[in-house]
Amino acid sequence: MKTFLKIVGGIVAGLVLVLIVLRITGLEPRNTRPGLWLRGDVVTAPVSDWSFTDKYRTLKLQTNSWYGLPHSVTITCTAYNGQLYIDSVYGDGGDYPHGRRWNDNVARDPHVRIKVGNQLYDRRLVSVTDPSEIEAIETQKREKYHGSRAPKNSTVVVFHVVDN
Repeated sequence: MKTFLKIVGGIVAGLVLVLIVLRITGLEPRNTRPGLWLRGDVVTAPVSDWSFTDKYRTLKLQTNSWYGLPHSVTITCTAYNGQLYIDSVYGDGGDYPHGRRWNDNVARDPHVRIKVGNQLYDRRLVSVTDPSEIEAIETQKREKYHGSRAPKNSTVVVFHVVDN
């Protein structure tokens, strides 16, 4: 029994040490690989015009998981009428929020951290439900990303980034 407790204690101590190192280093997402904490300079001032994000192809989004560790991903963004929007595309058979961990997290807790360049913004995501607004945002996105559009028969879920 003592040997078992030593082994379990060593594993727990090792995991705690790994988490401490990851908290310090961040372990940000890269391309399609998800990450944990985002690092950068926190911006607390309100943003009245998000069009500065047009010069960034992607941004990083950190969500809050149910088990206490953050989950971050690299995503595209669209500025429309000075507001910031992100979307999630579900191909055939996909159903929001299932199938993407960050969507599950946002459905449970809409508070997120967004990294644009080296700046961090603590915000909240609100689902956009107006079809004409969604179409306008998707049109703007196609312009930014040179005509790319969601596959036929896919579901597009659009989120508006708002202050907390």
